[in-house]
Amino acid sequence: MASALINVPKKAKRGDVIEIKTLMSHIMETGYRHTAAGQVVPRDIITSFTCRYNGEEIFRADLFPAIAANPFITFFTIATESGKFDFEWIGDNGFSEKASATISVE
Repeated sequence: MASALINVPKKAKRGDVIEIKTLMSHIMETGYRHTAAGQVVPRDIITSFTCRYNGEEIFRADLFPAIAANPFITFFTIATESGKFDFEWIGDNGFSEKASATISVE
């Protein structure tokens, strides 16, 4: 079962550059391996990650089979106003996971 860990500062000053870290628990199968019987293990990866800040997309990443299991993504943005970060991971086989975090900007 997938689960997300998110690290967003609780408070920041307007104009501060803040670091956002996310970790999604997901096994990530490339689709290139074979079983002992020679059958291909089906691909099962997270294919995209999106972050929105108060509804506006601020970061997007497309992921491919070479990405590690439990992908860790870190990026920076500028704290402009108090509000909410919405995170979304989408993947193969109907995988979809969402999470959110809030920030107070002074």
